[in-house]
Amino acid sequence: MDSFDHILNWKLKRGSHALPGKDGGTCINEAAIVAAGFPYRPVRAVETMPDCFSRPICRLAMLLNDEASDEQRQQLLPFVTRLACADTKQVEWEREVYIAQHLRYRISWQDRLEVLEGALGIGRQAYVLATEQVKSRLDAVQQSAKAPMSVADHLKFSKIKEWLAPPL
Repeated sequence: MDSFDHILNWKLKRGSHALPGKDGGTCINEAAIVAAGFPYRPVRAVETMPDCFSRPICRLAMLLNDEASDEQRQQLLPFVTRLACADTKQVEWEREVYIAQHLRYRISWQDRLEVLEGALGIGRQAYVLATEQVKSRLDAVQQSAKAPMSVADHLKFSKIKEWLAPPL
């Protein structure tokens, strides 16, 4: 985890966030967008992610982010720089199938984290981002925050999303 010290002051939180706070509080996909060099934006659905992000992988990351405890969620930080790995339709389909096959049965959150790792091993890998570049991007968003803490966007929406999520 030493190579991720530059993002350890970023706090991953449940749900979508209109704007992050000075704590850097966002979901994993929102943090990944900033790390990849895009302007900050809330992510309510993976379909709104930039095209360079893998939809099946971001969907799984969002699921893990939203169902994790606060402590577990921080284990997703090393994945922030790895989600911008979209590939061909065939590879995206292979990722989708891999994830579906491994999540057919109820497994622990830690085992689902390993499914994310396995899915990331299929196809194109994200470009390795320079540590300083990622740090400066995340720091810039934190510095521009007006509130000390981020607030979840659309609390009712995230509650409905939770109710409709398939049990794993």
